[in-house]
Amino acid sequence: MTLDRAVFVFAGLVVLAGVALAHFVSPWWMLLSAFAGANMIQAAFTGFCPAALVFKKLGIRPGQAFR
Repeated sequence: MTLDRAVFVFAGLVVLAGVALAHFVSPWWMLLSAFAGANMIQAAFTGFCPAALVFKKLGIRPGQAFR
């Protein structure tokens, strides 16, 4: 698995977790999905992704987007 795929999987899991928690626990959990979406937009414009830094330190090989 490359760094790009790891970041996309993580972002998807965060969004789905936020939606599930909002449905079953409290609507305030939608803020988690909103935060993940805002972070993805920010990463698209700046190229900086905190999750990519963490995954890189864990030894996941780089892909095309986050070098």
